[in-house]
Amino acid sequence: MNTNRQWLLSKRPHGMVSEDNFTFQEVPIPRPGAGEVLVRNLFLSFDPTQRGWMEDRESYLPPVQLGEPMRAGSIGQVTESNNPDFQVGDIVQTTGGWQDFIVVDPGQAVMGLTKIPSEIPPEMMLSVLGVTGLTAYFGLLDLGEPKTGETVLVSGAAGATGSVAGQIARIKGCRVVGIAGGPEKCAWLKDTAGFDDVIDYKHEDVNQAISRTCPNKVDVFFDNVGGNILEAALNHINMRARVVLCGGISAYNATEPVPGPVNLMNLVIMRARMEGFIVIDYMHRAQEAIIELLGWIQNGELIYQVDVQEGFENIPNTLNRLFTGKNLGKQLLKIADPQ
Repeated sequence: MNTNRQWLLSKRPHGMVSEDNFTFQEVPIPRPGAGEVLVRNLFLSFDPTQRGWMEDRESYLPPVQLGEPMRAGSIGQVTESNNPDFQVGDIVQTTGGWQDFIVVDPGQAVMGLTKIPSEIPPEMMLSVLGVTGLTAYFGLLDLGEPKTGETVLVSGAAGATGSVAGQIARIKGCRVVGIAGGPEKCAWLKDTAGFDDVIDYKHEDVNQAISRTCPNKVDVFFDNVGGNILEAALNHINMRARVVLCGGISAYNATEPVPGPVNLMNLVIMRARMEGFIVIDYMHRAQEAIIELLGWIQNGELIYQVDVQEGFENIPNTLNRLFTGKNLGKQLLKIADPQ
């Protein structure tokens, strides 16, 4: 390979993201300078938060600028190194973006440059042991504070983060109910991931279904969706409930302001707490989470699902799978094999 393929953000989206928001180009492969490393991307990560990065607004990370490669987490292989801590052939994790090659200064990258041990499958570091798994771990345990015997309700439960959050709640001795879309996802949550019950928001009234599946009401609601789903959950919270705001995918592609829940006073009446969080605030504790998550995986208590698409040309459409509900588990795309 003698060129660097890239997908650039060329137009900010209004509504649903499409391939028209990006421009494909090929440029020379960059060369690493002193202390830098050249990484060839192998896998790209796709996450709902990428939709927010396309907007020209202040957030926890700067927006992707027009004309820049779209930002994305990645797993890659070192092909050149001017840094003694990294050798050619090392498999690494970084924020490589929508391109084949990236030059990384290990001390300056948005999410750093981390070697992946040979015994860990690379896709685990972009899913259950990566940002999505850490989000589930710290969001549920630090904010949700689940206790044995409590009821935990999870929206977006068949996604990468929701599925792990629900399983951690099960491991902690809670009754776990997941909200997902379609019979395939609901069956996977109940039969494979071990959820106690499921709600198919596409085929049943969520408010009524929460009454049915959560007879003792909800102690912890781990929300990835927002909107009407959040409003329905707030109708069923227990005294001192904890509502964890992880995401709001229902509004990410909205072209008009989306009304908030009309029942926020339930938080007051039930003396409940609703709190949002971003996982980057917990990255200094990442090793703590990875060790415990890996232990649960190895002893069979925690399973994870990855949805791997292939082909550099399919990058824009793979992002859209998140917003059309086509993915089951963590959405990845493979663009190359290690050498």
